Amino acid sequence: MTMDSIDPMAKIDAYIRNVANALDQIDREGIKNEVIDIARAYLKDSMYHLSRGDQFNALATIAYAEGLLDALRILGIAHFNWDKTSDLIRKSQNKVFVAGTFEIIHPGHIAYLRHAWTLGRVVAVIARDSTVKRIKGRDIVIPEDQRLEVVRNIVYVHKARLGYEDDMFRVVEEERPNIILLGPNQPFNEDSLREELRKRGLGNMEVIRFNDYVDCPLCSTTKILKAISNKFSQGNSLP
Repeated sequence: MTMDSIDPMAKIDAYIRNVANALDQIDREGIKNEVIDIARAYLKDSMYHLSRGDQFNALATIAYAEGLLDALRILGIAHFNWDKTSDLIRKSQNKVFVAGTFEIIHPGHIAYLRHAWTLGRVVAVIARDSTVKRIKGRDIVIPEDQRLEVVRNIVYVHKARLGYEDDMFRVVEEERPNIILLGPNQPFNEDSLREELRKRGLGNMEVIRFNDYVDCPLCSTTKILKAISNKFSQGNSLP
């Protein structure tokens, strides 16, 4: 495979990942200044533009970020190494499948989606209202179209779509991901999932679980709903 034969979107995605990795190295050094903050803002803009299919603005904004970081390195303010482009392009050609309710977005969701992004291009599947009610035993608060719109606009997500009500594997068959990334609390057994994929001719897909829990008091939709209910049951009124 030559560079000329690679999809331009994959090249830009690899470019973005290289800048993100450089910023991670700088963060580990503990260096903080306004120029780094600006470079990080350009990185987020570029990720957003790419997720919308806007190659021109994605390329322009990530080039600004790269230029700022190179200037810091030349001045001896920051120290980092650029990764090999070929390795990043291989990663950018992975399709990573994530799924969930995504009812009230919290830091746990962001950590999950960010980790998925480090593995490849992210396809997020949003559970249907009827599916959530069947699994969780309660009515959904945020309807599926609204949940879809929120997830679609998270920079780590390249594509967001609704799932199916009848067969959860149907969307997997359509998307054909390389990796299925399960969330920490998703009630699926990895071995059982792999077996079902094998039966459907999808045995080449890697199934892994994201096990990094985010430590925050309300990193759960259930906890958020309970906190809201408790607050207003104590006589507080909505503004």
